[in-house]
Formats: sequence, structure tokens, C-alpha cells
Amino acid sequence: MRHSPHHAETDPAVVRRLITENPWATLVSQADGLVASHYPILLDEESDELAIYTHVGKPDDEIHAFGSAEVLLIVAGPHGYISPSWYAEGAAQAPTWNFSVAHCYGVPEVLDPERNLQVLTRLVAHFEQHVEDPLYLDQDYGARVARGTVGIRLPITRFICKVKMSEDKDPVTQRQVLAQLRGEGPYASAALADDMERALRG
Repeated sequence: MRHSPHHAETDPAVVRRLITENPWATLVSQADGLVASHYPILLDEESDELAIYTHVGKPDDEIHAFGSAEVLLIVAGPHGYISPSWYAEGAAQAPTWNFSVAHCYGVPEVLDPERNLQVLTRLVAHFEQHVEDPLYLDQDYGARVARGTVGIRLPITRFICKVKMSEDKDPVTQRQVLAQLRGEGPYASAALADDMERALRG
């Protein structure tokens, strides 16, 4: 991500919220060339430091060569195209894209089998809580599944976060963009509108 002060966000609380609300991330490492995998993540809520738990399926652990090397975790929120046809009359006519994203860096800690099963159990419980008839992880079955995975804890030692939500536009344009995002057009996105309103409130 381009290093620029524009739309930069330095508050770890914003990154925490981004992770909590968008728990599907891209994990990138430099092993024998660049390697990327996509997995669900959860915050380590028992720690004061910013960290996440996740797991990879074998042999992704070997492909990523987890050890002493730093990895990159990319977490993205709702995003979408913003048409200049939504702008106030006389405003600049360049189209743009609204988004929020965090690039998080750290050295992953490989979990032992017992801790890995605990994390898998918590992961299933976290997502099952939102369904009508939750089905939690049977520990015997979970132990068998866990043998095919490698759990990691990633302490996030630094991050680059950008939140770009039309903050640089005039109030009329902002209102019209929000109306379009909450409408029924091809680029409507209620989730992006919610994020934009939150960003504009500061």
C-alpha cells in the first residue's frame, strides 16, 4: 500500500474493529517466492496487544515456512465504486473508490496441538452463534480435524491502515454519495454506507 498521509489511520482500535467486522483475511509470506492464503481470523481478546488467531490447512504451513520471518495480513472492509455522477454540481469529476483496509505485520507463533484445537473450537463457536440452530464443534471430531491444520497466533507489531470514505468531498456530495449507496443502483452497498457515515462522524 502506498505510503501516504492521506486517509491514514493510526488508531489500533480502528484496526481491531476492522478485524472484528471483517474476519476473512489474506495472509502473505515471502518463502520460496510470494505465497498467499485466505483464512478466517479472530482477535486475541485476552491480550492487551493487538494480535489475531487463525489456522492454515496443511501443507500451507510448509508453503509459508512459518518461523522467524515476518508475514503480512491484509484485512479489508466494505468497498465500492463512487461515480462522479453522484457529486454536487461543479465538483471535481474524477471517479474514485471508497474502502477501508489494514496491512498488518508480525512474526507468527505456531500453536501446539492443544491450543490449536481450542482456537478452532472458539472459531466455530464465534460464527455459529449467529445461526438459528448453532452446531458447536464436537471435541472428538474437532481433534481429528485439527490434525490437518496448523494454528498460529500473529502479534501485530506494526500496521498501515487506510480509511477512504469521501472525507475530502463537500457535504452535498457526501450526502448524495450516501443516498446512492443506500439506493438500488448497481453500486449500492448499505455496508459501505454504514462505514462511510461512521468515518464522516469522526
